[in-house]
Amino acid sequence: MIPMNHPISSSSIPPVQPASRLELLDTIRGLTLISMILYHACWDLVYLHGAGKGFTLWYQSFSAFLWQQSICWTFILLSGFCAPLSRHALRRSLSVFLSGALVTAATLIVTPESRVIFGILTFLGSAGIATALLRAACRKIRRKAAPHSPGESLPALLAALCLSFWLFLAFLNIQSGVLRILPGITLPLPASLYHGYPATFFGFQGPSFWSTDYFPFFPWYFLYLTGYWLSRLLSAAGLLSGRHRILHAGLPAVSWLGRHSLPLYLIHQPILYGIFLLV
Repeated sequence: MIPMNHPISSSSIPPVQPASRLELLDTIRGLTLISMILYHACWDLVYLHGAGKGFTLWYQSFSAFLWQQSICWTFILLSGFCAPLSRHALRRSLSVFLSGALVTAATLIVTPESRVIFGILTFLGSAGIATALLRAACRKIRRKAAPHSPGESLPALLAALCLSFWLFLAFLNIQSGVLRILPGITLPLPASLYHGYPATFFGFQGPSFWSTDYFPFFPWYFLYLTGYWLSRLLSAAGLLSGRHRILHAGLPAVSWLGRHSLPLYLIHQPILYGIFLLV
């Protein structure tokens, strides 16, 4: 162990070799997965097992809503952040999308009263597929337009990051029929947009649609892109390189959960059902 007052030069620290995964990201994903499982356990207690009035009132309160939103935001931002770091982004996104289709089919057959249509897995898969295809198309266009252009500029990446987050906030209330351009400035959307399943998929929710887990493409894709551009910005600034030890620090057991988040997501609700039935 090096004493706290020991002078250390940057050259005296051996460089960290780049890893195939960044342990810190897996740890954050694992912690968020644990939070999500606990939140879903509370949902089961309230809506399936008749929890007490006090617990139900708390679960339907604003504080529980903030808890739920923290899970959503973290998962979506982290998924977008990891997209440019993945070697097989399109293949993984297709796997996530098909898993979402499996969840939809299973809930329609087994628990139609708690069906999941256009849930979080469907969204994440769709967002990953769209980003991978757009990235490939933009790469081809850039090669033809400017084959000898330098690397991405930090101001351009920062502008893309800010634009994505502004669009997320602007589209956040499209289910209410408005775009919030700026605080106090809204743009009404035509009612004709809110009709049918394709429109509902994109966020223009039809009046007869319902789902226990609904994540439309908009506004959430703009939050996904916020994470994507943040990753590109930090990478271009050299902050995701192997020499930054904090990126490779994590909690091993929690990181394991993060690395296996998809299969754990698929099985966690059946396990919760079984536990509550036994109890």
